[in-house]
Amino acid sequence: MDGTRKPRSTNAQELPQARQVQERKAKPPVHSQMTNSHHGQQPAEEQNFVPDDSAQEIHNQALRRRLNSKMGFDSAANQEEDEVAQGASACRVDGSGVDSLRGHSLLRDPRHNKGLAFSEAERDAHYLRGLLPPAIVSQDHQEKKLMHNLRQYTVPLQRYIAMMDLQERNERLFYKLLIDNVEELLPVVYTPVVGEACQKYGSIYRRPQGLYISLKDKGKVLEVLKNWPERSIQVIVVTDGERILGLGDLGCQGMGIPVGKLSLYTALGGVRPSACLPITIDVGTNNQTLLDDEYYIGLKQRRATGEEYHELLQEFMTAVKQNYGEKVLVQFEDFANHNAFDLLAKYSKSHLVFNDDIQGTASVVLAGLLAALKVIGGGLADQTYLFLGAGEAGTGIAELIALEMSKHTDLPIDDCRKKIWLVDSKGLLVESRKESLQHFKKPFAHEHEPLTTLLEAVQSIKPTVLIGTSGVGKTFTQEVVEAMASFNEKPVIFSLSNPTSHSECTAEEAYTWTKGTAVFASGSPFDPVEYEGKTYVPGQSNNAYVFPGFGLGVVISGAIRVHDDMLLAASEALAEQVSQENFDKGLIFPPFTNIRKISAEIAARVAAKAYDLGLASRLPRPDDLVKYAESCMYTPLYRSYR
Repeated sequence: MDGTRKPRSTNAQELPQARQVQERKAKPPVHSQMTNSHHGQQPAEEQNFVPDDSAQEIHNQALRRRLNSKMGFDSAANQEEDEVAQGASACRVDGSGVDSLRGHSLLRDPRHNKGLAFSEAERDAHYLRGLLPPAIVSQDHQEKKLMHNLRQYTVPLQRYIAMMDLQERNERLFYKLLIDNVEELLPVVYTPVVGEACQKYGSIYRRPQGLYISLKDKGKVLEVLKNWPERSIQVIVVTDGERILGLGDLGCQGMGIPVGKLSLYTALGGVRPSACLPITIDVGTNNQTLLDDEYYIGLKQRRATGEEYHELLQEFMTAVKQNYGEKVLVQFEDFANHNAFDLLAKYSKSHLVFNDDIQGTASVVLAGLLAALKVIGGGLADQTYLFLGAGEAGTGIAELIALEMSKHTDLPIDDCRKKIWLVDSKGLLVESRKESLQHFKKPFAHEHEPLTTLLEAVQSIKPTVLIGTSGVGKTFTQEVVEAMASFNEKPVIFSLSNPTSHSECTAEEAYTWTKGTAVFASGSPFDPVEYEGKTYVPGQSNNAYVFPGFGLGVVISGAIRVHDDMLLAASEALAEQVSQENFDKGLIFPPFTNIRKISAEIAARVAAKAYDLGLASRLPRPDDLVKYAESCMYTPLYRSYR
């Protein structure tokens, strides 16, 4: 006997009924006590979300399913659990979720760590006294200090590393910095700096930021997914690293792209960080430099192709649906052309999938064109389009333009495609080349004499809109741009390839060679240009305008499939956000400072279209989808911990 008096065990049935009721009222919700799910810690949002009694019961049902799953009754438990939890609400209210964390562990947890912003009471309650310096500062003060520090770096990659380090130690402060300083930090956490980060990912790698699935995991991909600590995943961004931006095959080091994209899903679109999962599928690399690099972190073998490749992707897609349910959005990112189109076509009818390179780029560019029409006059069908580049981006944009044109003119889609011409590495796509073309290029091969250069195509077709998606820098030469200006009062020139070094032309070149008449947009940012006493502000046709809001719209509606009309809705919503003040500055895209509002508008329009098409599963439909989208957006302000 140790002399400690043990409390008597009492069966709940022995308690008087009134006492049972009283204890139930005083007792914290079941789900807030459970700090660990079947495969890891629950998100804080789930632990403390108690909107009402019915939602409480729904969450308790989900937990009972989880317990059944632990005992071996897996059947469809995981999928049902996700559906029930999402049915309670599309947006969860963040709570503290720190009951199981204290002291050093709390400071090491990026989701709950506040650094010097912990109050005196919090330091006492959570055993932090002495583990922090005595100063107490606000989150705003922390932000001010960090922005000051970031601006001291002269090398962009140093800023990227500093931001990633911040994300790994203080999640809320990372997102507050990114949201409040989006125009300054967007190029740091995404293009163009993320391109250099991917090239050097093996050297700067510190700790895992996503999930790696390789050929070694074939046959056990579901087990690998279950190793991820979060259970309620709503958005997955996945790459195989074969075509990273315009940089080519970076293999496993392409992880920087899913990580960067998902940070924007949260910062710009308000999707909870815990609901986002970055994944890299490593099937090897054909980049000999990486294969010879002793610091390369991926499989050191040539890329798997054919059956071996598609079997792994099939297992992955099956496992995703099995583990996370039907309503998880899978965004394919930076796959090579030959796989990107096949994967999108194969899984779009059975999964909720989206390819940002094909569909996201197209939606943003279409929005830019719709806005540009207000500057140059006329409608989509009144223009002639010429693309340099006939890959994922080029054909994706071309097809969406044709769809929007058909929608507003009632012309057959084939007739609309005849207004759109594409040039690939071998010249203009024409009927005589059709048999040798890849399937996604064939709809844009029209009757015309063969032409081998872009300049010849411009001079012959006389387009009103010139769009570059080639991934090859300096291809919009002075002769090409001057030719565009010779037969257009206001030539529309979109130089969309990333990163900046791969841009078809610079903003300065476009404005100078057209003598200030160009309506210009680029994929990566360019500084304002002074020409003959006037300042021109180039627009940035950045996918970040669309995919965060698009993803939020899919999540809040519970959409089960992506439809082209949802992409058109996103384009129209974005184009409507461009004000006359923006047009007066030469902008055809709104400033990123308003991106959260823009994302809410896009989300509402996408969700509305999902409901109209019968693809939404979250019922009843909210009366005001814009307000609903805004209410569902994650906010990075610190929470008070009891």
